[in-house]
Amino acid sequence: MLQVQKIDTFSGHRDCVYAIQPSEVSNRFFSAGGDGLIVQWDLTRPDWGEVIAQVPASVYALAYDPEQNHLWLGQNYEGIQVIDPQNKQIISSVQLTSAALFDILFFENQAFVALSDGVVLVMNKEEFAVRKYLKASTQSARCIAVNPQTREVAVGYSDNLIRVFGVDDLELRQTLVSHTNSVFSLQYSPDGKYLLSGSRDAHLKIWNVSEEYSLYKDVVAHLFAINHVVYSPDSHLFASCSMDKSIKIWDATTFRLLKVIDRARHAGHGTSINKLLWTNFNNQLVSASDDKRISVWDIKTLT
Repeated sequence: MLQVQKIDTFSGHRDCVYAIQPSEVSNRFFSAGGDGLIVQWDLTRPDWGEVIAQVPASVYALAYDPEQNHLWLGQNYEGIQVIDPQNKQIISSVQLTSAALFDILFFENQAFVALSDGVVLVMNKEEFAVRKYLKASTQSARCIAVNPQTREVAVGYSDNLIRVFGVDDLELRQTLVSHTNSVFSLQYSPDGKYLLSGSRDAHLKIWNVSEEYSLYKDVVAHLFAINHVVYSPDSHLFASCSMDKSIKIWDATTFRLLKVIDRARHAGHGTSINKLLWTNFNNQLVSASDDKRISVWDIKTLT
């Protein structure tokens, strides 16, 4: 049994909120969206928000680098900027593409960047330079996940496929005929045994990594597009969020639905929920929505 309580709502963005990322301290996080604002928030102070940067274009992709305490942001059609949030300074900036940027993910010294023209940029993080262009589709690369155990990177595309590459050789290893619409979210289980995929077709699919990514389970999880999937810090649960305005909490072992968080039951969001962040701060779950708001949820397991 789970107990869910809405703790706070953070407002201040002037457009849809598309991205949320952790910070160097567990009680703070960053957000970005259609208004071009990059904002830092404090989970202990719902009345406080600090703008650390503003760009002239919408931001779908935001990634926090804990090693450098830097934020990488994908400014749509304008390339990538690296920001020092403490000093509110732009450290590096490069226009690598005129495409929209949908996702940025770090692994070791590499940054993987998913673009709307179907390219995945593989960058050397320290040198801030492109190592390779992975062009496996003519349609958008939407989301990225890395499996440290198998040293593989999975990419979800708008051609409805998931492609798995080797992290080191960047060679294509698997192509999964996965969904009937765009793949919006990918997440490896913390033990590396499963790959979870969420799609615009509203299906949540679980793939068995050790059995050549055979389909383990297919769940009609939401009414509309699944936008994001995240695991809890203790790996016992995971959450999905959707265009249907709901968040769902699942058992990470049985993949059984445990709780639905929505407007009717918990005064949830009134529009599409785009991103989730499950923090280490008191196990609080953060959700970002098209309604320009960020909500914070206390998730407790009852014994």
